[in-house]
Amino acid sequence: MSSNVTLIGNLVDDPELRFTPSGVAMAKIRMAVNRRWRGQDGEWQEQTSFFSGTIWREQAEQAAESLQKGARVIVTGRLEQRSWENDQGERRSVVEVSVDEIGPSLRWATATVNRTQREDNFGGGGGGGGSQAPAPAARDNFGPDEAPF
Repeated sequence: MSSNVTLIGNLVDDPELRFTPSGVAMAKIRMAVNRRWRGQDGEWQEQTSFFSGTIWREQAEQAAESLQKGARVIVTGRLEQRSWENDQGERRSVVEVSVDEIGPSLRWATATVNRTQREDNFGGGGGGGGSQAPAPAARDNFGPDEAPF
């Protein structure tokens, strides 16, 4: 199962930054997405859904440095189902978000953006010398099964 989604909600924990044995950065996030609507009786109804997600590479490090518990974020990515067998032999599965992009929501907050310098030259640009803006970050579309471990 793979489907693109955009989620807007609040982080329920600080991003948890880890590194694979080969040194690739990975951050786990958990977020709460609230939905409010008026019922037929005119009363407000509310439902909260919780989602987990994984962020990879430089973006993982930047998310861990920039975002904290309670931050309202906008996440885009793909839904991916993961299955396993627990210690009792029962099959379990979970649907998680493989995060393509994450950033703060500016609906009720402000943010300061500091562009990071990439060590490689994936973004193109020429070698003419002089003053040059940093190249745009290359987009890594690797999921957990494709990541180098």
